[in-house]
Amino acid sequence: LPAGATITMEIWKAIIVGIVQGLSEFLPISSSGHIVLTQYLLGIRELGSSHQPDLGFEVILHIGTLVSVLLFFRKSLWSLVLSLFDKEMIDERKKIMFLALATLPAVIAALLFKEFFDAVPGKPVVVSALLYVTGFLLFVPRLVKKGGGGVGCKSALIMGIGQAFAILPGISRSGSTIVAGMLSGAKAEKAAEFSFLMSIPAITGGFVLTMKDRMEQTGSFSEALKSCFTGPYLAGAIAAAIVGLLAIYLVMGAVRQGKLEYFSYYCFAVATAGVLYFSLTAQ
Repeated sequence: LPAGATITMEIWKAIIVGIVQGLSEFLPISSSGHIVLTQYLLGIRELGSSHQPDLGFEVILHIGTLVSVLLFFRKSLWSLVLSLFDKEMIDERKKIMFLALATLPAVIAALLFKEFFDAVPGKPVVVSALLYVTGFLLFVPRLVKKGGGGVGCKSALIMGIGQAFAILPGISRSGSTIVAGMLSGAKAEKAAEFSFLMSIPAITGGFVLTMKDRMEQTGSFSEALKSCFTGPYLAGAIAAAIVGLLAIYLVMGAVRQGKLEYFSYYCFAVATAGVLYFSLTAQ
């Protein structure tokens, strides 16, 4: 895009993408995968073209989903903030350290393999097929003995590795990290809570990187920021925030009831439909 160029989007499309973003960001069904496939279906992306993603819209959607997790975990987050000024809050300080450790693998992977990760969204059949991986992952907890501990150093690192793989669109970030936490011995609810807290630096990092790319397109920070706050974009962000909050409640309930694998059937269905549809469309 030339500097100063803008992309128009119909408000109904923005709301649909926002709803998909809010649901899939926290449900274990891959937000990036669903966003990519939805954009192809709505014509926002085009098969076989060099069309650039709408970075301004991606920026504002990051903000919307970030608001969701901040609202849901506001008490836990406030405790973490207070611990920075209170040496007696040892558990909270440890959690901050574990969150930092869990973030490292994704940061390293994003820096080392950026070109590879950036190329995958241009291949909708591959994105669809990766949803099969997510579906199989969600079945794993049924096959192993459930842990009853909290998230420690080992669990945080393993969950971080799971998050790194989830940079690939089609592999669920929440699904891979929750399953990784459970496999490392953490109680399901503890793994789920830590997974959502992990999403804060992950979403923030995605916002910063996308904003950087948007600045390169527009030529300045002010222009990049202004291009994100249009009517349709804001509508999409609000939809993402509201639906994202509901999705967090839904996932936490599913984890408590041991029904995480129910989402796998959905992933298998979407993966099959996507592979068939985009394989035929590309011909």
